[in-house]
Amino acid sequence: MTIEFGLLILAAYLVGSVPADHLVAKWSRGIDLRQYGSGNVGASNLLTITSKWIAIPVIIFDVGKGALMVWATTQLIGPEAVAQQVTVGLAAIIGHNWPVFLRFNGGRGALTTIGVLLILTPWLALILVAVAFLFFPFRQLSLGTTVAMAALPLCSWHLSKPFGIEEPLPLTLGFLAIFIILLVRRLTAPRTSLSASVTPGQLIINRLLFDRDIRDREAWIKRKPFKQQ
Repeated sequence: MTIEFGLLILAAYLVGSVPADHLVAKWSRGIDLRQYGSGNVGASNLLTITSKWIAIPVIIFDVGKGALMVWATTQLIGPEAVAQQVTVGLAAIIGHNWPVFLRFNGGRGALTTIGVLLILTPWLALILVAVAFLFFPFRQLSLGTTVAMAALPLCSWHLSKPFGIEEPLPLTLGFLAIFIILLVRRLTAPRTSLSASVTPGQLIINRLLFDRDIRDREAWIKRKPFKQQ
């Protein structure tokens, strides 16, 4: 059991590390996604730089790799092994955010998180997507993602029992870890030339709330190309 669990964690990290967004951008347009738009190796940046027909399969893949690894854990260890499922899901998200194949500079893991939630708590995945997309009409999906991720542990703790989960602690701790991973990834992203005049305090606020270095969204997502500092 211990060996299987360890192998599942390793496999989840490696599967999560597969940079489909980066590879598709390279194959379809011959560009390095890290030097265009937001510089994020994720589906949102891929969609901005390419098209929805290119991005949609990648979105499905990013969701699927989180779901696949948690599902594999339920099959190999058991559906009652919630703590192990959460741990494997975290490994997949960490792989997406810090992929070994891209020198540990990846995306933000939102879609892979949704995939993990779809297996662990489908109802919570729906809540996460619904909360995030409340901000979509205002073109602040990153802020919506921040709010939704922050709400994950609270929703898990207070809503688990009505949905038949008697021991919500492993889920709640796991979702708290997911939120912390999101914050750490945003704060440790490479700084760009556009943020050279931004103060450290403002930079932190911009990244935590909006996942960008500057307030001007259009200027941020339409850069091409740029070099990371």
